[in-house]
Amino acid sequence: MIAQENRIQSLYEEITQHILEDKKPSDYLNKLSEEAIFKEYPFYMLLKLKSTEQSKKYHPEGSVWNHTMLVLDEAASVRDKSKDPKVFMWAALLHDIGKPDTTRNKKGKITSYDHDMVGAKLSEDFLHAFTKDENLIKNVSVLVRYHMHMLYILKGLPHGNPKKLIEEVDIHEITLLCRCDRMGRTGVNRQEEEDNYREFIIKLRNMSETRI
Repeated sequence: MIAQENRIQSLYEEITQHILEDKKPSDYLNKLSEEAIFKEYPFYMLLKLKSTEQSKKYHPEGSVWNHTMLVLDEAASVRDKSKDPKVFMWAALLHDIGKPDTTRNKKGKITSYDHDMVGAKLSEDFLHAFTKDENLIKNVSVLVRYHMHMLYILKGLPHGNPKKLIEEVDIHEITLLCRCDRMGRTGVNRQEEEDNYREFIIKLRNMSETRI
């Protein structure tokens, strides 16, 4: 039992090292996901991403796991732009952790409503298994909570809460994560997403200045 706990703790440190240093952290995570320990708590929360389907229209890459690995590698390419790379990279890895519990397939229409809110709590549970760094856990959680807001705000959808976003999360960090989330898809129009990224930044800055 102690050996198992030590292995789990060492894996947290290994994962942290790889997501902070590897050019393509997905290589390490894909190999790790094949190990038996990935069936243990809390890793099975990530393992479930492999069997969670997504809309082929928006995610031709397939499962949530495939998407997450693309997002993670995208995040690795810009982590030097983050104010806190450790928080940023863990948020990239855990951003869709809420999808297994919220995904529904109704007559071929796949949805995952509220996965951002569910994921915020699950990301806390996941990280609490390894660390008592409450600042890290909180900052990862809020990034996960608001990672859908680029879509919500640019599309004028009612699901968003830009006021709370501005109060709770760093604008630079959330826009950077949203960019990676949008880029982490097969066949993505990168120029279009770069334009969306810049528009999102401008909107949030204007909202923030209006509040002041």
